[in-house]
Amino acid sequence: MATPPTNPHDAYFRQVMSRPADAAGELRAILPKAVAARLDWNALELQPCSFVSQQLHSRYSDALFRTRLEDHEAYIYCLIEHQSRPDRMMAKRMSGYVDRIWDRYLGQHPDSETLPLVIPVVVHASPDGRHWNTPTQLSDLLDVDHDTRVALADYLPRFGFLLDDLTTVDIAELSARKLTEPAFVLLSLLKIVPGNHHLDVDLLPLAEHLRELLGSDELEAPITYILTVGETSVPALAPLIDQLGPRAKEVLMTTGEQLRAEGEARGQARILLKQLALKFGTLPVSLESTIRIADTGHLELWAARLITAETLDEVFGS
Repeated sequence: MATPPTNPHDAYFRQVMSRPADAAGELRAILPKAVAARLDWNALELQPCSFVSQQLHSRYSDALFRTRLEDHEAYIYCLIEHQSRPDRMMAKRMSGYVDRIWDRYLGQHPDSETLPLVIPVVVHASPDGRHWNTPTQLSDLLDVDHDTRVALADYLPRFGFLLDDLTTVDIAELSARKLTEPAFVLLSLLKIVPGNHHLDVDLLPLAEHLRELLGSDELEAPITYILTVGETSVPALAPLIDQLGPRAKEVLMTTGEQLRAEGEARGQARILLKQLALKFGTLPVSLESTIRIADTGHLELWAARLITAETLDEVFGS
């Protein structure tokens, strides 16, 4: 099963790009036209799985889609990288993910004598604006001299992936793609928002597109992303929100209050974890996870019990 989102990049990516209608426009823009024309986009179906480990979800998010290429079953595996620098070993990583997709397929089709086509796609969205400058072909990672490479050309791995480097694509080029409004806003915000102290200005060209999301009740996710990942204060965003109208202001204020409450809960959780570790030693991983996602009510109850408790059961018992 897919791992639940654990950070704002992953959560926002999954909300939008897990929907085939929103993913299709971006995938069409990346794939070779001759291949895109033969894929059955109406049959595009998200698969309930993720191949990125929990530890790497702060840097990568992925989605696997199943469709058909004429009479053949086919898959498109899309991974988005949202770290400051390109992963030099991405070709190796993607090769491993594709191999796991085939293992999954063979587990479901044990009598199959062939493997389905898997098209690997990487979307690069560096918060520092660094262009992709590392290999997209697995063979380019091999430490061999030129003569050896030529002599063994037929035997070296030729795996590669399609790359969409958002750092080289401006907003006008994104707008020219046949994207849904949610997908266009997602890709634009991935380019603009992380670490940005001037979103009050840089988001103004997207005002009309954000306004379009109001009618479909899609504005909460981008507002959450802006407030969580950007570095622009809520008051500074007031001119933009005024352009979007009262409904946007309501979403902004509600989301801001929710994020403040979540921030307070995370702070309480960190303090409680330290206190528990000091008193009881290393905690079970499952218990740590429970504490990290708990609301303030439970955290305050457990903190009060901790004062007199002699065992973990006395803290967390019903």
